[in-house]
Amino acid sequence: MIQADKDKYSDILEDSIHYLENRGYEDIKADMEGYETPKSFRKAGSDISITPDIVAIKEGRKHYFDISLKSEKPNLLKSKWLFLNTLSNLKQHRFKLITKRGHYKFTQDMLEDINLTNNSLIKI
Repeated sequence: MIQADKDKYSDILEDSIHYLENRGYEDIKADMEGYETPKSFRKAGSDISITPDIVAIKEGRKHYFDISLKSEKPNLLKSKWLFLNTLSNLKQHRFKLITKRGHYKFTQDMLEDINLTNNSLIKI
């Protein structure tokens, strides 16, 4: 999710963290109070900063998670997903999207728009 939606959907972020903890993910970093903030990536020459919603480790491999919810700025969301997907591919990590009921169609349409056939969509 983009920075503007973080306060609005903090309960979904918390549910996602509990879901991941129950699935055996460790060393969870999230952009919310009570957790260490994940590393941000800054675009050179601009003020654009990308921070994954959740970063966790399972079986020695780092996983980047982004929460997919309906947004008024879909282009920012698309560019964030493309960046995180590329980064995870370069570094042998994993990138997954977490979505909730009522947001499945939006997420599928966005993934089709950017030709990101992400089989690892987590539905909570």
